[in-house]
Amino acid sequence: MGVRQTEEYVWFYFFALLTLCDWSTSQLVYSISEEVNKGTVVGNIAKDLNLNIQELETRDLRIVSSYSKEYFGVNVQTGILFVNERIDREEVCPNTIQCSLRIQAVLSNPMHVHRIEVNVVDVNDNSPEFLEKIYSLNISESQSPGDRYLLPIAEDPDIGSNAVKTYKLSQNEHFSLDVQSGGEDGVSPELVLQKALDREKQSLYMLLLTAIDGGKPSRSGTLKLTVNIVDVNDNTPTFSKSLYKASVKENSSPGTLLIKLNATDLDEGLNSKILYSLIKRRNSDPSSVFNLNSETGEITVKGTLDYEDTPAYEVRVQAMDQGQSPRSTHTKLLIEVIDINDNAPEIAVTSLMTPVKEDAELGAIVALITVSDKDGGNNGLTNCKVVGSVPFKLKSNYKNDYSLVVDGPLDREHTPFYNVTITATDEGSPPLSSIRVITVHVSDVNDNAPQFTEPVINIYVKENSQTGSNLYRINAFDSDLDSNAKLTYTLLDNYPRNIPASSLLNINSETGDIVSLQSFNYEETKTFQFKVQATDSGVPPLSSNVTVNVFILDENDNSPTILAPYSEHGSVNSENIPYSAEAGYFVAKIRAVDADSGYNALLSYHLSEPKGNSLFRIGTSTGEIRTKRRMSDNDLKTHPLVVLVSDNGEPSLSATVSIDVVVVENAADIQTQFRHVPIKEESFSDLNLYLLIAIVSVSVIFLLSLITLIAVKCHRTDGSFSRYSAPMITTHPDGSWSYSKSTQQYDVCFSSDTLKSDVVVFPAPFPPIDAELISINGGDTFTRTQTLPTKEKVCVP
Repeated sequence: MGVRQTEEYVWFYFFALLTLCDWSTSQLVYSISEEVNKGTVVGNIAKDLNLNIQELETRDLRIVSSYSKEYFGVNVQTGILFVNERIDREEVCPNTIQCSLRIQAVLSNPMHVHRIEVNVVDVNDNSPEFLEKIYSLNISESQSPGDRYLLPIAEDPDIGSNAVKTYKLSQNEHFSLDVQSGGEDGVSPELVLQKALDREKQSLYMLLLTAIDGGKPSRSGTLKLTVNIVDVNDNTPTFSKSLYKASVKENSSPGTLLIKLNATDLDEGLNSKILYSLIKRRNSDPSSVFNLNSETGEITVKGTLDYEDTPAYEVRVQAMDQGQSPRSTHTKLLIEVIDINDNAPEIAVTSLMTPVKEDAELGAIVALITVSDKDGGNNGLTNCKVVGSVPFKLKSNYKNDYSLVVDGPLDREHTPFYNVTITATDEGSPPLSSIRVITVHVSDVNDNAPQFTEPVINIYVKENSQTGSNLYRINAFDSDLDSNAKLTYTLLDNYPRNIPASSLLNINSETGDIVSLQSFNYEETKTFQFKVQATDSGVPPLSSNVTVNVFILDENDNSPTILAPYSEHGSVNSENIPYSAEAGYFVAKIRAVDADSGYNALLSYHLSEPKGNSLFRIGTSTGEIRTKRRMSDNDLKTHPLVVLVSDNGEPSLSATVSIDVVVVENAADIQTQFRHVPIKEESFSDLNLYLLIAIVSVSVIFLLSLITLIAVKCHRTDGSFSRYSAPMITTHPDGSWSYSKSTQQYDVCFSSDTLKSDVVVFPAPFPPIDAELISINGGDTFTRTQTLPTKEKVCVP
């Protein structure tokens, strides 16, 4: 039993005794200093109370107190009250300013009680003391004179003038001390930077902080300060307020938000990212009671608050940035604890019958509940009810005993469990209440059929895939539980071309995995359809169906074919060029086609031999071979070239063609339909103007022809444009065009590395996916947008 409880018990017993007697009371107040010697006279009770000295012994005068020690005694012959035990004010009244010892002088026959209050006056018997012997402080060399740094404070159990009154700092040229007065801590030292620092001159300062109390004679304590000079963070965080105030009820639950502190830093990046922290002061650690979110500055309740123990808290908060040389600032937060009535009703669940079937009848008992309150009278009378809209209610059994019963329909699939909140409120003033949450689980019955995640499932399978490949996993779910939700999958035949789906595919009845029974050929079968049925294991079982569409995707299984005049397999072709050919001279044009579709038929051209050729180049998309530079006397007269034509399939397939380029002295010997077009960037000649006009004219004619072709095709296939969205032609910054409708899209690609352009139109051969921008070697760019499966390819030279 604590000292406070013992005191309350003695007082209760003493007052109970006095009610049976003829008694009267009066009160005396004395003052003495702590640590006085035993026998020191406090006062004369007989004189101060006008008592007859001759009656003191016969009436059994004695001193009664609730303390563990008998601090005072009385001389029954003289009536003098004297000190009987050593009195240490810091032990008797810790952390209090006013210290009073309450005792009673009791006389019998008749019984009289006289209350005596002895004020214990503090003496300077304790020296200031720091919790730490050495304190380290990091200060950036970029700090400006006038910046302040909070220093640790010293503890002194004494009070008043005997407490810590001031601080002193050892002599130095860079730092001074500013002692702030007021507040819960009395005086607080702050280190003030007086002169700019230079880490290169001196990186460490050893200072001595001395705390001095106000006693006579005074006492002191010291702390070694180590100041480390670090580089460089320009701005110190700043709080929006120098003092914050907040209030909180003493029964606030952990996690309750008190206040959100806000500090800002003008720097950027990590130098402006601020972390908050609580500063420990004296013997109290605020982090045991409050929680500070280091990133947001939110302060919440962490521990238990008790107004009777601590009516207010003074908390120091530090804000530090995250630069390489962090800078910090601090602020003060005053938290007021609001007192409330202490005893609230208690709710106990004596029996919980759960789970409850979702088809339970109204009035079925779920739990037995008892409510009690430690208070008496109206404060102990309680009212209990269910809060919120839940299918449950309380039924009173006897006094404070209740039954929680079903009061509405239950549906486990909609709500598998209920958090039933029960409140009990007493009839005190102000009334107190408590809350108890009971979790009621609902058990399942089979009342839901299986459901598929999608109304229609599309499966995409590459042609030539291996037999036995896992094509897709059908997923269905049942809102019920256990056996009511255990599903079995069945393949329902749909007969495309009089071929049952079960001969093409098989389905795992437990996992829903669809496995192929044969390899598919895109050219023979592009799509087919069937249905899958999912059945649960309930009694009776429930089932549902889903439609599955299978699309066969084209695979890159055809190599490019080189067209005439270089199409003869294994042949070596020859082309002549003049010795005077300029850079960009046209040599030859390689043309090739691919039997596949889409990207599998998109071809690119490269010179594979000789490696590192410095004389010739080839357009990756056009196949045009041109010179890189002019001929020199050191160049060979015959240049064997090997051209590699590759498609864009995965993996890529290719074909090669060999060309011998022969350099001739006389340009008249060359028979070719192409002519040399030198590249000149110095001026814009008339020839260039004519070429530009010709290219623009051809492009406009081609565009009009393409639009007419598309319109005719759309009218032939769709009947009208009212059924689908209008066609759209989009130009791209690289010079390419994209033509698209709701069902098809054509890509028009122009080469960027030649004056002659090949136009390749690709309808998307794959099922719908998102559009993506593809960049091909050589700088050619086109947009691919896939819609329905189709296989068309148009090459326009």
